[in-house]
Amino acid sequence: MGTAQCRHHSRRGSCRRPGVTSAGSPGPDWAADAIDPQIPSPARIYDYFLGGFANFDIDRRIAARLSAILPDAARIARANRALLRRVVRHMLDAGIDQFLDLGSGIPAAGSVHEMAWAVNPLARVAYVDIDPVAVTMSRRQLGADPRATAVRGDLIEIDEILENAQIRGVLDFRRPIAALLIGVLHRVHDDVAAERLGARLYEVMAPGSRFAISQIGRADDGDRGERIQAVNRIVIGKADRLRSPAEIAALLSRFTLVPPGVARVSAWHAEPEQPAPAPPVLDGYVAVGLRE
Repeated sequence: MGTAQCRHHSRRGSCRRPGVTSAGSPGPDWAADAIDPQIPSPARIYDYFLGGFANFDIDRRIAARLSAILPDAARIARANRALLRRVVRHMLDAGIDQFLDLGSGIPAAGSVHEMAWAVNPLARVAYVDIDPVAVTMSRRQLGADPRATAVRGDLIEIDEILENAQIRGVLDFRRPIAALLIGVLHRVHDDVAAERLGARLYEVMAPGSRFAISQIGRADDGDRGERIQAVNRIVIGKADRLRSPAEIAALLSRFTLVPPGVARVSAWHAEPEQPAPAPPVLDGYVAVGLRE
């Protein structure tokens, strides 16, 4: 369950000026970009499942339909957020202090910059999302802090993201970077584009960089999965692109897989000090590749 926007992707205060809906009426102050409150957004649905407020009635109604099919939908969202926390900690433990969060979603408790700065106040973070609400809220939360930025971008246009002046102003690609694609990849239906995304990251990242990806897996696609896909067709106009562990590993073929390789989300670097919860119905897969 990613925080994907209608076209391809996306994952996870109030602005000074009010938003304007497509009908021209003032919207909530977090909706600073022109948006249509009648069109659901996966980013806002995900925000709702995490207990956030940046969502409209249409998003909550779609969330209710998902929950009717999959009662632990909110738990899946929380499991995805817990994975993000473990991935960030893994990157910090590896000595990486720069993060490129692709499909970052609407900021919630435990955003990448909050977790990174708690360990290393000098860490740098660049958020990228196609959803205007996600970008607006991220910018408001970050303010004018020079250690971080949030830009609107489409994962399919990875060259534009990598060449973005704001991102280049925050991240130094001559040093190791952690690229995060958490809970988003199943929204990228174009396999060629997905492969190119990994290839371009490999080309521009310095040795020692790491690339983490997670998504819903093909093994999860049973009867219930098919019903969820039906809802996805309503939300984004198409079903998710489910991938097998082998297909996920192939997207990291240029990288060296970090142990334990492709693993279930609930099992990857599970926190030993806490009792392991039962995995959610749609557990998904995760893998991290090292740029040597």
